[in-house]
Amino acid sequence: MISQKLKHYLIAFGVPVLVLFIISLFFGIRSWRDLYSVMTVSFIFFLPFIAGALTVYLSGVEKIKSVAYRLFAPWVTIFIFFFITVVTAFEGWACWLMILPFFLVISSIGGLYGGYIKSSKQKRSGQINISILILLPFFTTPIEKMIGTIPGQYEAFTHIDIHAPADKIWSNVTRVREIKSGEDKGWLTHFLGFPRPIKAELNFEGVGATREAVFSGGLTFHEKVLSYDDKKKMIFSIKAFPYEIPSTTMDEHVVIGGNYFDVLNGTYELVKLNDTTFRLNLFSHFKLTTNFNFYASWWAGWIMKDIQNNILQVIKYRSEHE
Repeated sequence: MISQKLKHYLIAFGVPVLVLFIISLFFGIRSWRDLYSVMTVSFIFFLPFIAGALTVYLSGVEKIKSVAYRLFAPWVTIFIFFFITVVTAFEGWACWLMILPFFLVISSIGGLYGGYIKSSKQKRSGQINISILILLPFFTTPIEKMIGTIPGQYEAFTHIDIHAPADKIWSNVTRVREIKSGEDKGWLTHFLGFPRPIKAELNFEGVGATREAVFSGGLTFHEKVLSYDDKKKMIFSIKAFPYEIPSTTMDEHVVIGGNYFDVLNGTYELVKLNDTTFRLNLFSHFKLTTNFNFYASWWAGWIMKDIQNNILQVIKYRSEHE
């Protein structure tokens, strides 16, 4: 026999997790993407809100008297859902990690709402409110999809000071030979499981030159020089083709060159600071096409800066020590 306490836990946390799975499965059906998608505000807001509200609403009356319980009990549901979806490869680790802080905050707000309707004297009214809440994303998402998305362009700017001659620095800019794993300092991209840089080399120095910036996992950036000022500045376009990237390399929601995230161009700029020091600027422009660019742009910016800082560190070390 299942103890009464265990039964309460299974209801309070098991039922919300099951509901989250059902909603996620429904929104993940590829043939329905014109109406439903996980990459919508409706999904990323209502999923954790429902998790929080349902967890607290299905908890015992004595427990919900605690504000702390209303705030943090929903986190248990989110972490259980997180663990199961990652273990079963239902969702990628990188996607989950990036959205987790937002989910935790919204689930706590949902928990406060669940506590409010649970403590209401009108039991029937509470049941109706919870039922409507669970159904809401199914009605709001098609409206959101009809409105569409407005792509946003962003810049990631990084720089590093290098104590070496300009010609040596520039040679390491135009031709980045193979980067060993020990040279890779990209902590964020490594933690998220993103591909790491391997090598890149121009076929010649000047406008129209091309190079392939090769990353691990089959990711390749195809670059073309748009503007070139020797030992001073180089602007290049960047293109990644999703069909070249194995499906195991990156989650479809964060794949570079995919439907939601794309890198447009990059610029190297070498500026003389004094007789022995140069500043190497590296900045890029990237595009996001989601309904929550306000949040996604933070993560995309951090990822791009981590990639760029990693490259700059390699160039600095090689220019100063080789």
